[in-house]
Amino acid sequence: MRFEELRLSQDVLRGIEDIGFEEMSPIQAGAIPKLLEKKDIIGQAQTGTGKTAAFGIPVIENINANENTLQGIILCPTRELSIQVSEEIGKLAKHKRGFKILPVYGGVSIERQLKALKKGVHLVVGTPGRVMDHMRRKSISFENVKYVVLDEADEMFDMGFRDDMGFIIDKTPEDRQTVFFSATIGKDVVKFSDKYQRNPELVKIEHKELTVSNINQYYLELKQDMKTEILSRIIDVKNPKLTIVFCNTKKRVDDLTADLQSRGYFADGLHGDLKQSSRDVVMRKFREGTIDILVATDVAARGLDVDDVDMVINYDLPQDEEYYVHRIGRTARAGRKGTSYTFVVGRDIYKLKDIQKYTKANIEYKDLPTLKDIKFIYENKLMEQIRSEIEKEDLGRYKSLIDALLIEEYSSVDIAAALIKIQSDSGNLSGHQELDMVDYGRKYKGQEDSKDRGKNKKRDKKKGKNKDRAPRVFINKGKIDRISKRNILHAIANETTIPIKSLGDVLVLDKYSFVEMPQEYLKRCVQELDGTLIKGKRVSVEISTGR
Repeated sequence: MRFEELRLSQDVLRGIEDIGFEEMSPIQAGAIPKLLEKKDIIGQAQTGTGKTAAFGIPVIENINANENTLQGIILCPTRELSIQVSEEIGKLAKHKRGFKILPVYGGVSIERQLKALKKGVHLVVGTPGRVMDHMRRKSISFENVKYVVLDEADEMFDMGFRDDMGFIIDKTPEDRQTVFFSATIGKDVVKFSDKYQRNPELVKIEHKELTVSNINQYYLELKQDMKTEILSRIIDVKNPKLTIVFCNTKKRVDDLTADLQSRGYFADGLHGDLKQSSRDVVMRKFREGTIDILVATDVAARGLDVDDVDMVINYDLPQDEEYYVHRIGRTARAGRKGTSYTFVVGRDIYKLKDIQKYTKANIEYKDLPTLKDIKFIYENKLMEQIRSEIEKEDLGRYKSLIDALLIEEYSSVDIAAALIKIQSDSGNLSGHQELDMVDYGRKYKGQEDSKDRGKNKKRDKKKGKNKDRAPRVFINKGKIDRISKRNILHAIANETTIPIKSLGDVLVLDKYSFVEMPQEYLKRCVQELDGTLIKGKRVSVEISTGR
């Protein structure tokens, strides 16, 4: 289903087009029409399925930007998600004149948020703790709120936000539209829904059983600006007959196609803005092998059936687990084997884990290819070509050139070496860019995290030092103060700028507690959490020096 089929305003459609969405993801197709009809829903969806747009587009559509009042509230479990949701909705709404959105969260000065709220905003996206701070200061009024969203509701329950969420929703008008999005629909979500929603409809996307057993699947961790270079290295090292490269947006398809063509590859792009006649031309060239790299969006590649595709590359991680299966299923046709590579940037690694869980397949970590790898492969291929030509015994007309050089007293070894060097210099290596992190031993951090961290952990465990070495902070409250692990996570999410997913073990003892976290966050945690309240108790926080 395409966005144009919905009765959306031109301002919203322009925002959708700017982002590059072509077709709704399953959760969007299931949720948006119901939300536009003002129904309450429970949407079951994982991160990375397009759920922000699923609730964000109806919010933008329904808010009256001519009224300078708060009309929508979106609650998120963490600072990071609040920022992410706010940014994505901001992009979708950029053509809606006068529309104002404000993310509110702990760990930063509240003064800037107070100024923005005083001037007036239409939509607030924030953590429950900071939203309640504003409620206590009377800087937020819910009088005109008509839209309430709980994003990642199950995670907010796990972090102890149940009472906060209830307190906030109780202050909103009864005729509001209430929307829950959750990765799982457990008892907590159902019970909460019974209390705060009116005849909610469940939007749950059933995954189809699909097999990917004939495909060798790999993933590579890299930085965004490395993608094109690493893509070209994989193609040169593996030398596939036909390759499909998947991107999430039309603009990315156009940009990448131009980059590959400028590097000398026979590539062309396929997306929904192309006329059918142009699509047919591109597909004919791909089937005939006139181009050997097809860069495409999911929509454009639907129904694509070419038997000789050796490799699929996910240049961008797909929005939905099923899209991943559909993409890599373009290879390994007609009983053949196939290979897929998926590029993972930063937090994409969590989305990849969801894909791995869904496909029940082993997606294997792969080192980024270096210039040495390419040189080694290329020189081996060159040696094979030389051996093949010698065995053909069809070199007579070239021997006269060698004889002329031998008369000039150049040795046959030097002549051969010079010819190989000329051929090598004009080969694949010349078109590649150097990447310090990959080519000169300065490993990209993502690589080290995935591969070396596991080795280091095993090594430390062997020495019996793994637990001792984990950096952690000390909190002077514990079980006798009725403080739980959930309360501590709740406080860190609200009061600090530390990513929740970076935390290690939280150990709550009778009189005090410890929280493990990366070394670089220790001082920040002390500065931002020390002196704050955890479950009504003011806490003292310091870096733990004990072992």
